[in-house]
This record gives sequence, C-alpha cells and structure tokens, in this order.
Amino acid sequence: MKNSPSTKPVLTVTQLTMNFGGLCALDQVDLTISENEIVALIGPNGAGKTTLFNCITGIYTPTRGDVVLTARDGSESRLNGLKPDHVTAKGMARTFQNIRLFQNMTVLENVMIGRHCRMRTGIPGAVLRPPRARAEEKKVIADSYQILEKFALDRHVNEFAKNLPYGAQRRLEIARAMATEPMLLLLDEPAAGMNAQETKELDAMIEQLRSQEKISILLIEHDMKLVMNLSDHIFVVDYGKKIAQGTPMEIRKNPAVIKAYLGEEIDA
Repeated sequence: MKNSPSTKPVLTVTQLTMNFGGLCALDQVDLTISENEIVALIGPNGAGKTTLFNCITGIYTPTRGDVVLTARDGSESRLNGLKPDHVTAKGMARTFQNIRLFQNMTVLENVMIGRHCRMRTGIPGAVLRPPRARAEEKKVIADSYQILEKFALDRHVNEFAKNLPYGAQRRLEIARAMATEPMLLLLDEPAAGMNAQETKELDAMIEQLRSQEKISILLIEHDMKLVMNLSDHIFVVDYGKKIAQGTPMEIRKNPAVIKAYLGEEIDA
C-alpha cells in the first residue's frame, strides 16, 4: 500500500523554458513535487525529459522560469544558475541514464565520494589530518558501509565498480546519490537495461527508499508497468511542452497521452 504524500511542496518548477539556439527544448513547463511523493516524468524519446532534469540539477541554466527547492524547515532556495555540487548540497541528488560511476574505484569509495558534500573537513584538514579530521573520515567509512548494507552491496565493498553486474551498478549509483542525504532524489531511467527480475527488485527498492528515508522521488522511465505501479502523480511532456498531469488512472485514459504514444498501450 502506498504512503500518502503530503501537500507540502519540495520542488516547484514554474514556466521553465530552455532554448538551444533556435530550438525550444522546454516550453513553459510547470511541475510540483510534494513531500514523500513519487512522481514520474514520461513522454516519447526527445520530448525534453532529460533536459528538464539537467535544468533542475544545475547542468543547464534555463533560459526562463524558476526552479525552487523547499527545505524541511520551510526555507526556499532558487536553484537557477547554481552549480550541480551546490544543488546537491541544498538537498537534491540524481542518477543518470548512462551509469556514471568511478569505474576504477571500489564500491565503498564510490559511496564515500557521495558523502563528501556532508563533510566539514576542508582541504587543510585533509592534508594535515588532525584528530577531528581522522574521526570524521572514520565516520564517513562507517556511514558508507551502512548505506551499502541497505542496498545489498556490502559483499562487494572492496570490488572495483566496473566489475559489478549491471543491476548492481545501477544500485550503486542510487546508493551514492543517497549518500548525499537528499530530500529529493531524481532517477533518470533507472530500469534501463534491466531484466524483469531486476526491475521488480528496483520497484521494491524505490518504494522502500521513500518509506524508510522519507524522501520525494522524481523519475524518468519508459517502463510503463513500473511507472503505473510506483507513481502517486505523473507528468507527461511531448515536444518540450507539458501535455498532461494526473494520477496513473487519469493518465491511462488521457487522449493526449495516448496520441503522444501513437496509440501504444501505456499501462502495459
């Protein structure tokens, strides 16, 4: 049974527009995600979904519009123009459609890098290694191992990331994102390349993340069974415009969505 998300906003996207020269990749898109909510962003290939992720997370600076993140204490941060590491520090993390792990680093080291934005030790502390810095480093290792346990990756702790099976690499990328302690987690096609069993496990893991960590999740996904099963709310984009939003049941029956998918069965 799904948790009941609150109506308190975590992310508010208003009139977001992104132009690349003469191409309008996003056209005045509005989107709101509430606390403890799982939201899916769907649409045909080339509809602007990853561009929207890139504008939200600081990879692109949008041409117009606003991206506002609301912290748990109610304070608001406008993210437009912030660098990706500053966006992460505000409480947002993401994964990528193409896995971006540090392939020649261990599984533990990958997660430790995710913890870096929550460390207080600066460069002088890292070089001089006073007792406080050493204590913090030990805590980072312990915290990172604990995260690996949650994702059933602890048995791979000292393996290089490149040697993990594909599904485990996907889990490791999500584990590294969670190491930053996000309020909002963005997943870009997390089920891409997974077999049916791995997708089923991913479904359970995402729901578990929401319920145990009390976070909001926004995902781009083409697996409609996963989308319909997980989502509280769905936004649909096509040619850079938002063409529909609603519950999974509403989206299944929406004529504009069915047309955008060229008559494909969207609840397959």
